[in-house]
Amino acid sequence: MLLKITTTHHPATDLGFLLHKHPQRLQSFDLSFGRAHVFYPEASVDCCSACLLLDVDPLAMVRRSGRSGRGLLGHYVNDRPYVASSFLSVAIARVFGTALAGRCRERPELAATPIPLEARVDVLPVRGGGGFLDRIFTPLGYAVEAVRYALDDQFPRWGPSPYYSVTIRATKTLAELLTHLYVLVPVFDNDKHYYVGGDELEKLLAKGAGWLAGHPEKDFITRRYLLHRPSLYREALARLVEEEQEPLADDEPESREPEPALEAAISLNEQRMGAVLAALRSSGARTVLDLGCGEGHLLGELVRDRHFERIVGLDVSLRALENAHKRLGLERMPQRQAQRVNLIHGSLIYRDRRLEGFDAAVLAEVVEHLDPPRLVALERVVFEFARPKTVIVTTPNRQYNVQWESVGADRLRHGDHRFEWTRQEFRQWAERVAGRYGYTVRFLPVGPEDETLGPPTQMGVFQRA
Repeated sequence: MLLKITTTHHPATDLGFLLHKHPQRLQSFDLSFGRAHVFYPEASVDCCSACLLLDVDPLAMVRRSGRSGRGLLGHYVNDRPYVASSFLSVAIARVFGTALAGRCRERPELAATPIPLEARVDVLPVRGGGGFLDRIFTPLGYAVEAVRYALDDQFPRWGPSPYYSVTIRATKTLAELLTHLYVLVPVFDNDKHYYVGGDELEKLLAKGAGWLAGHPEKDFITRRYLLHRPSLYREALARLVEEEQEPLADDEPESREPEPALEAAISLNEQRMGAVLAALRSSGARTVLDLGCGEGHLLGELVRDRHFERIVGLDVSLRALENAHKRLGLERMPQRQAQRVNLIHGSLIYRDRRLEGFDAAVLAEVVEHLDPPRLVALERVVFEFARPKTVIVTTPNRQYNVQWESVGADRLRHGDHRFEWTRQEFRQWAERVAGRYGYTVRFLPVGPEDETLGPPTQMGVFQRA
Protein backbone atom coordinates (compact mmCIF):
# COMPACT_ATOMS: atom_id res chain seq x y z
CA MET A 1 0.00 0.00 0.00
CA LEU A 2 1.39 3.37 -1.01
CA LEU A 3 0.40 6.92 -0.07
CA LYS A 4 2.11 9.67 -2.09
CA ILE A 5 1.82 13.34 -1.07
CA THR A 6 3.01 16.00 -3.52
CA THR A 7 3.21 19.79 -3.37
CA THR A 8 4.27 22.52 -5.79
CA HIS A 9 4.47 25.13 -3.04
CA HIS A 10 7.68 27.12 -3.41
CA PRO A 11 10.09 25.96 -2.16
CA ALA A 12 8.44 22.56 -2.41
CA THR A 13 11.10 20.95 -0.22
CA ASP A 14 9.42 22.64 2.76
CA LEU A 15 7.27 19.50 2.70
CA GLY A 16 10.15 17.81 4.52
CA PHE A 17 9.87 20.30 7.39
CA LEU A 18 6.09 19.86 7.56
CA LEU A 19 6.36 16.07 7.70
CA HIS A 20 9.44 16.11 9.96
CA LYS A 21 11.11 13.69 7.53
CA HIS A 22 14.31 14.62 5.67
CA PRO A 23 13.97 14.37 1.86
CA GLN A 24 17.43 12.84 1.48
CA ARG A 25 16.88 9.94 3.88
CA LEU A 26 14.94 6.71 3.80
CA GLN A 27 13.31 6.18 7.18
CA SER A 28 11.60 3.03 8.46
CA PHE A 29 9.31 2.52 11.44
CA ASP A 30 8.25 -0.65 13.23
CA LEU A 31 4.51 -1.06 13.70
CA SER A 32 2.57 -3.81 15.46
CA PHE A 33 1.44 -5.21 12.10
CA GLY A 34 4.54 -4.62 9.94
CA ARG A 35 6.77 -1.75 8.89
CA ALA A 36 6.28 1.71 7.39
CA HIS A 37 8.85 3.36 5.12
CA VAL A 38 9.09 7.06 4.19
CA PHE A 39 11.05 8.21 1.15
CA TYR A 40 11.04 11.04 -1.40
CA PRO A 41 11.08 10.04 -5.10
CA GLU A 42 11.29 13.74 -6.02
CA ALA A 43 12.58 16.68 -4.01
CA SER A 44 13.19 19.96 -5.82
CA VAL A 45 12.24 23.56 -5.15
CA ASP A 46 9.46 23.26 -7.75
CA CYS A 47 7.96 19.90 -6.83
CA CYS A 48 8.38 17.58 -3.88
CA SER A 49 6.77 14.18 -3.22
CA ALA A 50 6.84 12.11 -0.05
CA CYS A 51 5.77 8.47 -0.02
CA LEU A 52 4.51 6.39 2.87
CA LEU A 53 4.92 2.72 1.97
CA LEU A 54 3.19 0.28 4.29
CA ASP A 55 4.50 -3.27 4.45
CA VAL A 56 1.90 -5.29 6.37
CA ASP A 57 3.06 -8.62 7.79
CA PRO A 58 0.13 -11.04 7.34
CA LEU A 59 1.36 -13.36 10.11
CA ALA A 60 1.79 -10.52 12.60
CA MET A 61 -1.64 -9.28 11.63
CA VAL A 62 -3.19 -12.68 12.39
CA ARG A 63 -1.30 -13.13 15.66
CA ARG A 64 -2.52 -9.79 16.99
CA SER A 65 -6.09 -10.14 15.71
CA GLY A 66 -8.77 -10.97 18.24
CA ARG A 67 -11.50 -11.10 15.64
CA SER A 68 -13.09 -14.30 14.47
CA GLY A 69 -15.43 -13.19 11.71
CA ARG A 70 -13.26 -14.17 8.72
CA GLY A 71 -12.90 -17.87 9.41
CA LEU A 72 -9.55 -19.61 9.55
CA LEU A 73 -8.73 -19.24 5.85
CA GLY A 74 -9.98 -15.65 5.77
CA HIS A 75 -7.34 -14.62 8.30
CA TYR A 76 -4.61 -15.61 5.87
CA VAL A 77 -6.17 -15.03 2.43
CA ASN A 78 -7.45 -11.47 2.19
CA ASP A 79 -6.60 -8.06 0.76
CA ARG A 80 -5.37 -6.49 4.04
CA PRO A 81 -1.62 -6.45 3.22
CA TYR A 82 -2.22 -4.72 -0.11
CA VAL A 83 -4.89 -2.05 0.30
CA ALA A 84 -5.34 1.23 2.15
CA SER A 85 -7.36 0.54 5.28
CA SER A 86 -7.36 1.33 8.98
CA PHE A 87 -3.74 0.14 8.95
CA LEU A 88 -2.92 3.24 6.91
CA SER A 89 -4.72 5.48 9.41
CA VAL A 90 -2.65 4.02 12.24
CA ALA A 91 0.53 4.50 10.19
CA ILE A 92 -0.34 8.15 9.47
CA ALA A 93 -0.84 8.81 13.19
CA ARG A 94 2.34 6.97 14.11
CA VAL A 95 4.69 8.23 11.37
CA PHE A 96 3.22 11.68 10.59
CA GLY A 97 1.74 12.40 14.01
CA THR A 98 3.28 15.87 14.39
CA ALA A 99 2.08 16.93 10.93
CA LEU A 100 -1.35 15.45 11.64
CA ALA A 101 -1.56 17.66 14.72
CA GLY A 102 -0.69 20.73 12.63
CA ARG A 103 2.63 21.41 14.35
CA CYS A 104 5.95 22.33 12.76
CA ARG A 105 8.82 23.67 14.83
CA GLU A 106 10.88 24.87 11.87
CA ARG A 107 8.02 26.36 9.81
CA PRO A 108 5.14 27.07 12.24
CA GLU A 109 3.54 29.66 9.94
CA LEU A 110 3.63 27.24 7.00
CA ALA A 111 1.86 24.53 9.00
CA ALA A 112 -1.13 26.87 9.30
CA THR A 113 -1.01 27.99 5.64
CA PRO A 114 -3.04 26.28 2.88
CA ILE A 115 -0.71 25.11 0.11
CA PRO A 116 -1.34 23.16 -3.12
CA LEU A 117 -1.37 19.47 -2.20
CA GLU A 118 -2.00 16.24 -4.04
CA ALA A 119 -2.43 12.83 -2.43
CA ARG A 120 -2.48 9.55 -4.34
CA VAL A 121 -3.49 6.27 -2.72
CA ASP A 122 -2.64 2.92 -4.31
CA VAL A 123 -4.93 1.12 -3.86
CA LEU A 124 -8.10 2.15 -2.03
CA PRO A 125 -10.98 -0.30 -1.53
CA VAL A 126 -14.19 1.63 -2.15
CA ARG A 127 -17.17 -0.35 -0.89
CA GLY A 128 -19.88 1.73 -2.49
CA GLY A 129 -18.77 2.53 -6.04
CA GLY A 130 -16.88 5.35 -7.71
CA GLY A 131 -19.63 7.90 -7.10
CA PHE A 132 -18.99 7.42 -3.41
CA LEU A 133 -15.56 9.02 -3.82
CA ASP A 134 -17.08 12.23 -5.19
CA ARG A 135 -19.78 12.32 -2.53
CA ILE A 136 -17.17 12.23 0.21
CA PHE A 137 -14.21 14.20 -1.15
CA THR A 138 -15.86 16.87 -3.32
CA PRO A 139 -17.74 18.62 -0.48
CA LEU A 140 -14.38 19.01 1.26
CA GLY A 141 -13.05 20.98 -1.71
CA TYR A 142 -11.03 18.25 -3.45
CA ALA A 143 -10.78 17.53 -7.14
CA VAL A 144 -10.93 13.73 -7.49
CA GLU A 145 -9.43 11.37 -10.06
CA ALA A 146 -9.94 7.62 -9.79
CA VAL A 147 -8.87 4.59 -11.83
CA ARG A 148 -10.85 1.42 -11.16
CA TYR A 149 -9.26 -2.00 -11.65
CA ALA A 150 -10.79 -5.14 -13.07
CA LEU A 151 -11.31 -8.05 -10.70
CA ASP A 152 -9.14 -10.15 -13.00
CA ASP A 153 -7.81 -9.05 -16.39
CA GLN A 154 -7.90 -12.68 -17.58
CA PHE A 155 -11.63 -12.95 -16.85
CA PRO A 156 -13.33 -9.71 -17.93
CA ARG A 157 -16.76 -11.23 -17.35
CA TRP A 158 -16.08 -11.12 -13.63
CA GLY A 159 -16.46 -7.37 -13.87
CA PRO A 160 -14.72 -4.55 -12.01
CA SER A 161 -13.19 -4.84 -8.55
CA PRO A 162 -13.81 -2.45 -5.63
CA TYR A 163 -10.17 -1.29 -5.85
CA TYR A 164 -9.13 2.15 -7.12
CA SER A 165 -6.05 4.26 -7.53
CA VAL A 166 -7.33 7.57 -6.15
CA THR A 167 -5.81 11.04 -6.50
CA ILE A 168 -7.21 14.07 -4.68
CA ARG A 169 -6.04 17.68 -5.10
CA ALA A 170 -6.77 20.85 -3.16
CA THR A 171 -5.18 23.87 -1.56
CA LYS A 172 -5.22 23.00 2.13
CA THR A 173 -3.00 22.78 5.14
CA LEU A 174 -1.11 19.51 5.36
CA ALA A 175 -2.86 18.77 8.66
CA GLU A 176 -6.27 19.05 6.95
CA LEU A 177 -5.24 16.64 4.19
CA LEU A 178 -3.84 14.08 6.63
CA THR A 179 -6.86 14.38 8.91
CA HIS A 180 -9.27 13.76 6.06
CA LEU A 181 -7.31 10.70 4.95
CA TYR A 182 -7.01 9.45 8.53
CA VAL A 183 -10.78 9.53 9.03
CA LEU A 184 -12.04 8.64 5.56
CA VAL A 185 -9.83 5.75 4.41
CA PRO A 186 -11.49 3.29 6.85
CA VAL A 187 -14.88 4.74 5.84
CA PHE A 188 -14.30 3.75 2.21
CA ASP A 189 -13.06 0.33 3.30
CA ASN A 190 -16.01 -0.09 5.72
CA ASP A 191 -13.84 -2.13 8.08
CA LYS A 192 -11.28 -1.79 10.87
CA HIS A 193 -8.65 -4.12 12.19
CA TYR A 194 -9.22 -3.20 15.85
CA TYR A 195 -12.05 -2.96 18.36
CA VAL A 196 -14.26 0.12 18.06
CA GLY A 197 -15.47 1.56 21.36
CA GLY A 198 -16.06 4.88 23.09
CA ASP A 199 -12.49 6.06 22.54
CA GLU A 200 -13.02 5.73 18.80
CA LEU A 201 -16.07 8.00 19.05
CA GLU A 202 -13.98 10.65 20.79
CA LYS A 203 -11.29 10.26 18.18
CA LEU A 204 -13.81 10.83 15.38
CA LEU A 205 -15.21 13.97 17.00
CA ALA A 206 -11.71 15.34 17.61
CA LYS A 207 -10.47 14.68 14.08
CA GLY A 208 -13.78 15.74 12.53
CA ALA A 209 -13.88 19.09 14.34
CA GLY A 210 -14.58 21.94 11.94
CA TRP A 211 -15.60 19.87 8.91
CA LEU A 212 -17.60 16.74 9.73
CA ALA A 213 -20.62 18.47 11.30
CA GLY A 214 -21.34 20.36 8.06
CA HIS A 215 -20.58 17.50 5.65
CA PRO A 216 -23.69 16.39 3.70
CA GLU A 217 -22.65 12.75 4.23
CA LYS A 218 -21.86 13.07 7.93
CA ASP A 219 -24.41 10.38 8.86
CA PHE A 220 -22.86 7.89 6.44
CA ILE A 221 -19.29 8.75 7.46
CA THR A 222 -20.12 8.46 11.16
CA ARG A 223 -21.89 5.11 10.82
CA ARG A 224 -19.08 3.52 8.84
CA TYR A 225 -16.28 4.97 10.94
CA LEU A 226 -17.94 3.52 14.07
CA LEU A 227 -18.68 0.20 12.33
CA HIS A 228 -22.45 0.74 12.46
CA ARG A 229 -22.60 0.44 16.26
CA PRO A 230 -25.94 2.14 17.06
CA SER A 231 -25.12 3.45 20.54
CA LEU A 232 -21.89 5.03 19.29
CA TYR A 233 -23.06 6.65 16.07
CA ARG A 234 -26.25 7.98 17.65
CA GLU A 235 -24.23 9.74 20.33
CA ALA A 236 -21.75 11.00 17.73
CA LEU A 237 -24.50 12.43 15.50
CA ALA A 238 -26.17 14.12 18.46
CA ARG A 239 -22.91 15.78 19.44
CA LEU A 240 -22.23 16.85 15.86
CA VAL A 241 -25.60 18.62 15.79
CA GLU A 242 -24.63 20.39 19.02
CA GLU A 243 -21.35 21.48 17.41
CA GLU A 244 -23.23 23.11 14.53
CA GLN A 245 -25.35 25.09 16.97
CA GLU A 246 -22.51 26.31 19.21
CA PRO A 247 -22.43 30.12 19.64
CA LEU A 248 -19.47 32.22 18.64
CA ALA A 249 -16.37 31.86 20.77
CA ASP A 250 -15.92 34.32 23.61
CA ASP A 251 -13.14 36.06 21.75
CA GLU A 252 -15.24 36.58 18.61
CA PRO A 253 -15.45 40.34 17.98
CA GLU A 254 -18.83 41.80 18.82
CA SER A 255 -20.55 44.57 16.90
CA ARG A 256 -20.74 47.79 18.89
CA GLU A 257 -23.69 48.86 16.79
CA PRO A 258 -25.82 46.17 15.12
CA GLU A 259 -25.83 46.21 11.35
CA PRO A 260 -29.63 46.73 11.08
CA ALA A 261 -29.41 49.75 13.39
CA LEU A 262 -26.70 51.32 11.25
CA GLU A 263 -28.74 50.86 8.11
CA ALA A 264 -32.18 51.69 9.50
CA ALA A 265 -31.78 55.45 8.99
CA ILE A 266 -31.54 54.96 5.22
CA SER A 267 -33.91 51.93 5.06
CA LEU A 268 -31.08 49.99 3.43
CA ASN A 269 -32.48 46.52 4.16
CA GLU A 270 -35.78 47.39 2.45
CA GLN A 271 -33.91 48.79 -0.54
CA ARG A 272 -31.73 45.69 -0.66
CA MET A 273 -34.73 43.34 -0.61
CA GLY A 274 -36.40 45.43 -3.31
CA ALA A 275 -33.30 45.31 -5.53
CA VAL A 276 -32.99 41.53 -5.13
CA LEU A 277 -36.67 40.95 -5.90
CA ALA A 278 -36.46 43.19 -8.98
CA ALA A 279 -33.43 41.27 -10.26
CA LEU A 280 -35.18 37.94 -9.66
CA ARG A 281 -38.31 39.04 -11.51
CA SER A 282 -36.34 40.40 -14.46
CA SER A 283 -34.45 37.09 -14.72
CA GLY A 284 -37.71 35.20 -15.16
CA ALA A 285 -36.87 32.82 -12.29
CA ARG A 286 -39.68 30.67 -10.95
CA THR A 287 -37.64 28.56 -8.51
CA VAL A 288 -35.37 30.36 -6.05
CA LEU A 289 -32.73 29.41 -3.47
CA ASP A 290 -32.11 31.78 -0.56
CA LEU A 291 -28.65 30.68 0.56
CA GLY A 292 -27.82 31.75 4.09
CA CYS A 293 -31.47 32.66 4.59
CA GLY A 294 -31.09 33.48 8.29
CA GLU A 295 -34.41 34.23 9.95
CA GLY A 296 -36.29 34.50 6.68
CA HIS A 297 -36.52 38.22 5.82
CA LEU A 298 -36.10 37.63 2.08
CA LEU A 299 -38.12 34.41 2.22
CA GLY A 300 -41.10 36.39 3.48
CA GLU A 301 -40.92 38.68 0.47
CA LEU A 302 -40.62 35.74 -1.91
CA VAL A 303 -43.58 33.92 -0.40
CA ARG A 304 -45.81 36.98 -0.86
CA ASP A 305 -45.03 37.05 -4.58
CA ARG A 306 -47.02 34.30 -6.35
CA HIS A 307 -44.65 34.59 -9.32
CA PHE A 308 -42.21 32.31 -7.46
CA GLU A 309 -43.40 28.71 -7.55
CA ARG A 310 -40.73 27.01 -5.46
CA ILE A 311 -38.72 28.67 -2.69
CA VAL A 312 -35.99 27.01 -0.61
CA GLY A 313 -34.12 28.64 2.25
CA LEU A 314 -30.86 27.11 3.48
CA ASP A 315 -28.90 28.02 6.59
CA VAL A 316 -26.21 26.40 8.75
CA SER A 317 -27.95 27.53 11.96
CA LEU A 318 -30.83 25.39 13.17
CA ARG A 319 -31.88 28.19 15.48
CA ALA A 320 -32.16 30.63 12.57
CA LEU A 321 -34.25 28.12 10.63
CA GLU A 322 -36.60 27.70 13.58
CA ASN A 323 -37.03 31.48 13.74
CA ALA A 324 -37.62 31.61 9.98
CA HIS A 325 -40.29 28.94 10.34
CA LYS A 326 -42.06 31.04 12.99
CA ARG A 327 -41.64 34.29 11.04
CA LEU A 328 -43.18 32.76 7.93
CA GLY A 329 -45.98 31.09 9.89
CA LEU A 330 -45.64 27.92 7.83
CA GLU A 331 -47.88 25.92 10.15
CA ARG A 332 -50.67 28.46 9.62
CA MET A 333 -50.34 28.75 5.84
CA PRO A 334 -52.84 27.10 3.52
CA GLN A 335 -51.40 23.79 2.37
CA ARG A 336 -51.06 24.89 -1.23
CA GLN A 337 -49.00 27.93 -0.28
CA ALA A 338 -46.90 26.11 2.32
CA GLN A 339 -45.91 23.53 -0.30
CA ARG A 340 -44.08 26.28 -2.20
CA VAL A 341 -41.63 26.80 0.69
CA ASN A 342 -39.00 24.51 2.17
CA LEU A 343 -36.38 25.23 4.84
CA ILE A 344 -33.31 23.02 4.83
CA HIS A 345 -30.27 22.72 7.06
CA GLY A 346 -26.89 22.74 5.38
CA SER A 347 -23.56 24.44 4.79
CA LEU A 348 -22.48 26.57 1.85
CA ILE A 349 -18.97 25.10 1.78
CA TYR A 350 -20.04 21.50 1.10
CA ARG A 351 -21.61 20.20 -2.08
CA ASP A 352 -25.33 19.55 -1.61
CA ARG A 353 -27.39 17.96 -4.39
CA ARG A 354 -30.55 19.45 -2.90
CA LEU A 355 -29.39 22.80 -4.32
CA GLU A 356 -29.33 21.65 -7.94
CA GLY A 357 -31.94 22.44 -10.59
CA PHE A 358 -33.03 25.95 -9.51
CA ASP A 359 -33.54 28.97 -11.73
CA ALA A 360 -31.90 31.42 -9.32
CA ALA A 361 -29.92 31.62 -6.09
CA VAL A 362 -29.49 34.58 -3.78
CA LEU A 363 -26.54 35.28 -1.47
CA ALA A 364 -27.78 38.39 0.32
CA GLU A 365 -25.18 39.72 2.78
CA VAL A 366 -23.66 36.24 3.16
CA VAL A 367 -20.18 36.03 1.62
CA GLU A 368 -18.65 38.52 4.06
CA HIS A 369 -19.50 36.17 6.96
CA LEU A 370 -17.15 33.47 5.61
CA ASP A 371 -13.43 33.24 6.24
CA PRO A 372 -11.71 34.16 2.94
CA PRO A 373 -10.05 30.71 2.48
CA ARG A 374 -13.55 29.16 2.44
CA LEU A 375 -14.81 31.34 -0.39
CA VAL A 376 -13.35 28.97 -2.99
CA ALA A 377 -15.48 26.14 -1.58
CA LEU A 378 -18.59 28.36 -1.69
CA GLU A 379 -17.83 29.33 -5.27
CA ARG A 380 -17.73 25.68 -6.34
CA VAL A 381 -20.86 24.76 -4.38
CA VAL A 382 -22.91 27.56 -5.96
CA PHE A 383 -21.43 28.19 -9.39
CA GLU A 384 -20.04 24.77 -10.34
CA PHE A 385 -22.32 22.23 -8.67
CA ALA A 386 -25.68 23.93 -7.96
CA ARG A 387 -25.23 26.05 -11.11
CA PRO A 388 -28.50 28.05 -11.22
CA LYS A 389 -29.20 30.20 -14.26
CA THR A 390 -29.00 33.38 -12.14
CA VAL A 391 -26.99 34.12 -9.01
CA ILE A 392 -27.49 37.37 -7.10
CA VAL A 393 -24.85 38.46 -4.59
CA THR A 394 -25.11 41.49 -2.32
CA THR A 395 -22.34 42.57 0.05
CA PRO A 396 -21.30 45.75 1.91
CA ASN A 397 -19.17 48.37 0.19
CA ARG A 398 -16.36 49.02 2.65
CA GLN A 399 -15.59 52.41 1.16
CA TYR A 400 -19.00 53.66 2.31
CA ASN A 401 -18.30 52.88 5.99
CA VAL A 402 -16.80 56.33 6.61
CA GLN A 403 -20.35 57.67 6.32
CA TRP A 404 -21.07 56.10 9.73
CA GLU A 405 -19.15 57.77 12.52
CA SER A 406 -19.34 54.65 14.71
CA VAL A 407 -17.67 52.53 12.01
CA GLY A 408 -15.19 54.68 10.12
CA ALA A 409 -12.58 53.59 7.62
CA ASP A 410 -10.73 51.08 9.81
CA ARG A 411 -13.55 48.92 11.15
CA LEU A 412 -15.95 46.44 9.63
CA ARG A 413 -19.66 47.16 9.61
CA HIS A 414 -20.57 44.12 11.72
CA GLY A 415 -18.66 42.08 14.28
CA ASP A 416 -19.32 38.78 12.50
CA HIS A 417 -17.95 40.02 9.16
CA ARG A 418 -14.68 38.35 8.26
CA PHE A 419 -13.96 40.94 5.56
CA GLU A 420 -15.65 43.67 3.54
CA TRP A 421 -14.77 44.43 -0.08
CA THR A 422 -14.19 47.74 -1.76
CA ARG A 423 -15.99 48.18 -5.09
CA GLN A 424 -12.84 47.23 -7.01
CA GLU A 425 -12.24 44.12 -4.88
CA PHE A 426 -15.83 42.96 -5.33
CA ARG A 427 -15.64 43.54 -9.08
CA GLN A 428 -12.37 41.59 -9.35
CA TRP A 429 -13.81 38.66 -7.36
CA ALA A 430 -17.07 38.58 -9.31
CA GLU A 431 -15.42 38.79 -12.73
CA ARG A 432 -12.97 36.03 -11.80
CA VAL A 433 -15.79 33.74 -10.64
CA ALA A 434 -17.93 34.54 -13.68
CA GLY A 435 -15.08 33.79 -16.06
CA ARG A 436 -14.14 30.55 -14.35
CA TYR A 437 -17.63 29.06 -14.21
CA GLY A 438 -19.20 30.32 -17.45
CA TYR A 439 -21.26 33.28 -16.25
CA THR A 440 -21.53 36.95 -17.15
CA VAL A 441 -21.93 39.51 -14.37
CA ARG A 442 -23.33 43.03 -14.12
CA PHE A 443 -23.08 45.35 -11.13
CA LEU A 444 -25.84 47.43 -9.58
CA PRO A 445 -25.78 49.93 -6.69
CA VAL A 446 -28.14 49.51 -3.73
CA GLY A 447 -28.95 52.45 -1.46
CA PRO A 448 -28.05 56.17 -1.65
CA GLU A 449 -25.01 56.47 -3.92
CA ASP A 450 -22.18 58.84 -3.05
CA GLU A 451 -20.25 60.27 -6.01
CA THR A 452 -16.91 59.33 -4.48
CA LEU A 453 -17.66 56.42 -2.16
CA GLY A 454 -20.32 54.63 -4.15
CA PRO A 455 -23.41 52.91 -2.62
CA PRO A 456 -23.55 51.31 0.85
CA THR A 457 -24.40 47.92 -0.69
CA GLN A 458 -23.04 46.53 -3.93
CA MET A 459 -24.86 43.87 -5.94
CA GLY A 460 -23.64 41.50 -8.63
CA VAL A 461 -26.12 39.70 -10.89
CA PHE A 462 -24.55 36.61 -12.52
CA GLN A 463 -26.20 35.06 -15.58
CA ARG A 464 -25.14 31.67 -16.88
CA ALA A 465 -23.71 32.07 -20.36
